[in-house]
Amino acid sequence: MKADLHVHSRYSDGSEHAETVMKQASQRGVTHISFVDHDTVKGLSEVLELGRKYGIKVIPGIEISAFDYKRNRKVHVLGYNYHPSAPHIQAICDPLLKRRQEHSLWQMEQIKLAGYELDKEAIEESAKPSKTIYKQHIMHNLTDAAYTSPAYKQLYKSLFKGSGVASGDIQYIDVFEAVEAIVADGGMAVIAHPGQLDSYELIPELLEVGLGGIERNHLDHTAEDHLKIEVLAKKYGLVMTGGTDYHGAYGEIVEIGDIVSPSFERM
Repeated sequence: MKADLHVHSRYSDGSEHAETVMKQASQRGVTHISFVDHDTVKGLSEVLELGRKYGIKVIPGIEISAFDYKRNRKVHVLGYNYHPSAPHIQAICDPLLKRRQEHSLWQMEQIKLAGYELDKEAIEESAKPSKTIYKQHIMHNLTDAAYTSPAYKQLYKSLFKGSGVASGDIQYIDVFEAVEAIVADGGMAVIAHPGQLDSYELIPELLEVGLGGIERNHLDHTAEDHLKIEVLAKKYGLVMTGGTDYHGAYGEIVEIGDIVSPSFERM
């Protein structure tokens, strides 16, 4: 079995349509997949149908953009195998998507005022079927430079970071509420790439609200991260997951199935 449990599509900030991703997964021998598009379950019915078409087991997934208010840092929460209607997840994520869209429109206006040319209709088209615009869609309209290139990174930093004209962020979901919503919808809550966002201290605190796992295998994780996660998983009886965090052209260079999950039987 070959399970990539962390992929993104154009239902959020990935560059590829879900079927394109699924075709690649089939060609690369992936047997189990989870689309964890940010803060939305809107693509689930399509990917379940695509799973049947390509003979790949689809595990319902989501990646919730949350915040650890105790430590003042971002934290991402993966949710797996929740009930398809996901009422609790949607109740907390829909307002977040609205805030993100409003913020993206504001960012676009600031960038235009700074002298850059932006085509709003083209940006909206590049985001579909997502109705939410992400920074990746704005950047795609501004430059043809590759995501991994110095030119792209410099432009991104100059616009969206520090004193950039489109800097700033939205209010994210409290991480405890994110875990609770996933559990309430019958799913398994997993802390995403704790090595990337330094979420290790938070993990024991989330056990009381039903945390079920930790993402071990991720592009940004080192051997030290793997060891830390293994220790925590053993100590608290947590499932270890993994995947490519695939975003297509909007992310690091990686192919579907290059990084797989060490475990998924309990999902």
